[in-house]
Amino acid sequence: MPLRKKVRPSSASGKLETSTLTSILNELTEPTLTKNSLFGRAQTSFAGPRLQTASPVSIGSFSEDRKNIPRPPEWLVRELLKRQQRSHSIGLMENISESESIHHRADSSRSQWKGKIEQHLTLDQLQKLYTAFQGLETSGHKSVDIESFKHILKTCVGSHNATDEEVEKLFMKIDYLATGNIQWHDFCTYLQIEYAELDSSSTRLKEVTFSLPAAMQEIPHGEPVLRICSLVDSTLITAQEDGQVSFWSPEFKLKRSKMVFEKIQRKSKWLMDFTVMTPYNKLILGTGDRELQFYESSNFEPYLQISGLEAVPLNLDYCYTDHDECMILYGDDQGCVNILQLYSVGETLRTWKRLPKVENLPNIRLESAILSSNVTYIRWKVHGDWVTQLNYYDSIKAIISASSHEPTALVIGCIVGATNVEQQMREIKENKKDSKMKKAQEMLGTPSQRAEGDQIIFRVHKGVKTFALSKKNNAIVTGGMDRIIRIWNPYMAGRPTGMLKSHMAPIFYVYVSEEDKIFSISTDNTVKIWDMEDQTCLFTACSKNSGIKGEITTCHYISGTRSLCVATDTLAILHLRLRSAPDLYTVTSHKKPVLCCKFNKVFRHVVSCSEDSVVKVWDFESGKPVFEFGNAHGDSAITCLTFDFSGRRLITGGKDGCLKIWNYNNGQCLHTLKKEDRNDEVRDCAYAEINKNEYIIGVGWDRRINLFYDSTDDFYHIKKPQPHWQDDINWGHKEDILCVAQCPPNLLATSSYDGEIIVWNMISGHIDHRFYIPMTTAASVHSQIDVTRIIFLKTRAVKFDSTTASLVSNGPQGYLHFWSLFSEDPLIASFQPSRGKSLISSIATTANDSYMYAADEDGYVYVHDIQNYALQDTKEETPKYVNHWRAHLGPVLTLEVIDEDNILLSGSIDCTIRLWSLNGEYIGTFGQEEPWEIFNTSSWKHPMVPYEILIDPQSMPIHPMLEDTSSNMQIISQDENKNLSKATCNPHSSQITDEDIEEEINKRLYSQASSRRMKYERSKLSSRWIKHRGPSIYHAIDYYEIDNFSGNCEKPDLSVLGVDIFRANYQGATEQ
Repeated sequence: MPLRKKVRPSSASGKLETSTLTSILNELTEPTLTKNSLFGRAQTSFAGPRLQTASPVSIGSFSEDRKNIPRPPEWLVRELLKRQQRSHSIGLMENISESESIHHRADSSRSQWKGKIEQHLTLDQLQKLYTAFQGLETSGHKSVDIESFKHILKTCVGSHNATDEEVEKLFMKIDYLATGNIQWHDFCTYLQIEYAELDSSSTRLKEVTFSLPAAMQEIPHGEPVLRICSLVDSTLITAQEDGQVSFWSPEFKLKRSKMVFEKIQRKSKWLMDFTVMTPYNKLILGTGDRELQFYESSNFEPYLQISGLEAVPLNLDYCYTDHDECMILYGDDQGCVNILQLYSVGETLRTWKRLPKVENLPNIRLESAILSSNVTYIRWKVHGDWVTQLNYYDSIKAIISASSHEPTALVIGCIVGATNVEQQMREIKENKKDSKMKKAQEMLGTPSQRAEGDQIIFRVHKGVKTFALSKKNNAIVTGGMDRIIRIWNPYMAGRPTGMLKSHMAPIFYVYVSEEDKIFSISTDNTVKIWDMEDQTCLFTACSKNSGIKGEITTCHYISGTRSLCVATDTLAILHLRLRSAPDLYTVTSHKKPVLCCKFNKVFRHVVSCSEDSVVKVWDFESGKPVFEFGNAHGDSAITCLTFDFSGRRLITGGKDGCLKIWNYNNGQCLHTLKKEDRNDEVRDCAYAEINKNEYIIGVGWDRRINLFYDSTDDFYHIKKPQPHWQDDINWGHKEDILCVAQCPPNLLATSSYDGEIIVWNMISGHIDHRFYIPMTTAASVHSQIDVTRIIFLKTRAVKFDSTTASLVSNGPQGYLHFWSLFSEDPLIASFQPSRGKSLISSIATTANDSYMYAADEDGYVYVHDIQNYALQDTKEETPKYVNHWRAHLGPVLTLEVIDEDNILLSGSIDCTIRLWSLNGEYIGTFGQEEPWEIFNTSSWKHPMVPYEILIDPQSMPIHPMLEDTSSNMQIISQDENKNLSKATCNPHSSQITDEDIEEEINKRLYSQASSRRMKYERSKLSSRWIKHRGPSIYHAIDYYEIDNFSGNCEKPDLSVLGVDIFRANYQGATEQ
């Protein structure tokens, strides 16, 4: 297909923007170039900010010697066009003003944070880039280095639109192997994968589903349901062919039901359709006997009927136009649209109700009704086949009707039509004023034809069965026998602006919700949900999944309860799964718990991974989301991540037992690392250099150290691990390995579930040291002693000093253990940073190992000065305390000190990732609406704190009198005071002093930040009854015991007194 046709904007977009194209090679070699004026056209666009759009340029506009150059890939052209602003409007100014996305996208380039440079490329600029690459390839340069790429891109895009830093980052994203050169196909591949992942992430954000299976509700026995209608209060009204009308509550409980048709002389009436006159509390029923019958909607009592219609009313609609004015519309089996305009509706209906009855209903024939001055009757011949759907939309003041007749499949028409002034003047001059009766006969004769300017006709293959209007999007959605859902601009009938192809059977029903979602259902009972903007399918449920069986007779979407009601032999109700409304004050970075995150200093990104296998990339300097991709490890959680030495590739490990290498800037999976025979969960990973070769190290539940050789020359997607070290096989870990840490050039440490720490020599593969968590610090033998975090103090490890600790690990009861790698007594020191003895879940140190940041399971971060700690010649029991604050509500699984910027990165299972200054000042949470500037402290959140932390009871401060200064506070049960000295019962035996009160309080209360076990103990103790003796210090208050009485407590018999004492007392009080 020629490129010109492929990139030509659709007529619905209304944004035609063209420009002349010159060769980038000529621009690089010649100062001037004669422009080709063949494509010079007038530029038209919306008023207001102009969007960058693709120019309709063809390859033929290039020089003749480049005719044989292959075209850019069609997918790239298609993706660039897809990224342009989609609109169903052709210039209605009211729609332009309502569209906030236009202004948002137009102004985004003016903001300080522009995002990715590749996201602003137009098709014209891409064509220039392609020509430049092809020109260089023709001259013998198959690839370009960073300087040539910088010159080409800035020339094509413009030096003012691309800085050197942005171009260099784009080059490094494409050159993920750090070879120093890229080719045109590398550039295209990068863009293709990035656009595909952007579409996937956009779809994930718009996910919407129905709760399956559908809720089933039995309907009264009889004929099929013809129509379902809902009132303002979400009450449902159903009507069946035999005249059975039923009212249902929003919970689909039957409220009342009645057969409105009465069988007279064995003659049956058949219901064709019905509508509701809400202001007048009436139901209008169209019958197969060409009648319109009115019933009271409160009690189904017959009110009146209009008989003698010209054709059978197949589709009914009602519209309240003004005070005491309305319209009744119906489409018939002759393809006509009939309109009854009623004025003084209340008086007119009451007048007709007094007319003689026919079949127990006051009856008036249509020819008699239109003689009234309060009635106007209009009949338009619109379709060549019967009308399948008809609706009046007050927002556009027009009637939309559909038919199976292909030339007139969908028609948008006026009510009255244009006034023919010349015809009226001619009638006045000739005095051709007919009588009312003659006029009525003419009106009931041949239907009128609308003028050409009074209607818009859409020709659709195989006609239209159903349609829906979205005024918000200025679009009409149609469906029919050809199984295609089409989206139309209401004022452009030439071609649709979108086509949705996925149904395998004719479309039975479509609806557009206020959330810009299209709901469709086909005759094979398949339900789909589409996104209006992206025109993608978000949800599909077949008959087997939804449980909808039988032939569909009608459908209705209930906006109030957000549910789709489908009528077959039963009523099937599909409830939309609604997301919980986001808290206005709570900010989350992921939908699921964040299990790991890390700072990338090359691109200055923060990459985070969550439990739902989603990888997100954040801009470190602003907090804005840059990119994301999902299903990284299928349905398995991502447990760990790291970067290679170049910082251009991401390595992730998951519960599926795989390690994967990514170009995380576009979501491309480069390699998968796994074993053939086992899929044990990967718990941690690292990137290391061993013998001048680069390896990826993975540890986990297989209890082995897995080494994967990382080579740029390996073209196999799946890689297998290297043979295990012999020491690892013979004397390695006996339990699951939970953590790994490395210290260049040759040290590697691993820790396991049984509290064992092994230090390895990566060069030889031998075990250097083996440590065990001391049991003396554990609460009991049965306590968990797993080691989940270990780090090297690298500045100490490289000195090979036996008197200093160079390895730190966590342990039970919130302990941190400092180990020496070159001493006979390896455990140098231990202390508890957490005041509540919570398990330390993450550890980080500054670059010079002067300060340690430790985070616990309660979300607290503790800072200690360890510069002179854990040395054998020092006597410090605990390092110098510096600061602490609460960073998260849940366990902090990631802490990282970014020394270049003096920033602390933290991630937690409370679904948040936050930045802090090293002093604990709150900068912000990734995902918040307001961006920050990392070098501008005025943009930080400080002195604010996260809202959820502020309101959490555990974050409340404690009075200094109640706060225990010791970090080893124990819980003292109230049962310990049950055997108190009886001498304290003497009210004069002791004097109460302030020291006594303080001592008693310290015995009874708890620490500021309790662990999970302490929380449980607190809840148990708070639910107990306080013993009546009270605290021992308050025994000066005199009290008396009540002796137990084991006698009979039956009600006394007052009859022996001979008088009612209560009545006697009452009479005595009255006499006084």
